[in-house]
Amino acid sequence: MQRVTLAPIHFYRKVISPLTPPSCRFYPTCSMYALEAIEKHGAAKGSWLAAKRIARCHPFNAGGYDPVPLAKNDKADAP
Repeated sequence: MQRVTLAPIHFYRKVISPLTPPSCRFYPTCSMYALEAIEKHGAAKGSWLAAKRIARCHPFNAGGYDPVPLAKNDKADAP
């Protein structure tokens, strides 16, 4: 399921993104954030996190550094 969810993001990054000027207001970019979120949290929650992030990526938001939140199992390992 994860592979199917990641395929359109990889397509966007390789084919569509190079044709458009950089416009993402965040670091990591929204497409990279989506890849990381789906890899860390799975297809359903990762897609939800990515959709929320994309909804915030507009000219009226300052943007900035916005990493993918840690997964539950990652929080236990955090210092």
